[in-house]
Amino acid sequence: MSRVIEKKNLPEYFEKILAGEKTYELRLANWRCLSGDTIVLREIDPTTHEYTGRKLRRRVGYVGKTKDQRFFTKEEVDKHGFQIISLLNEDSQ
Repeated sequence: MSRVIEKKNLPEYFEKILAGEKTYELRLANWRCLSGDTIVLREIDPTTHEYTGRKLRRRVGYVGKTKDQRFFTKEEVDKHGFQIISLLNEDSQ
C-alpha cells in the first residue's frame, strides 16, 4: 500500500525540482520510503524555517539505500565524496 510522505525542502532545491532540472532526492534514510509512495515536498523559508505554502507532489520511483558501501575505499570517499546522478532518457531535455 503506497503512502503519502511530507518532507521539507529548501527554495533552491524546490525551484530546481519545479523546473524539472532536479529529478532526485538525497535524504538521510531515517524514515521508510518505498517505490510507489508519493512524496510531498513543502518549501520552507531558510531563515525562519516556516512553510512558504508552496508544495510539490512526486511519485517515488527507485529507492537506493547504502550504509556500508563496499565499492570505494574510505580514503577515496574522504577525498572525493559521493555524487548522485539522475538518469534521464536521451530524448529528455
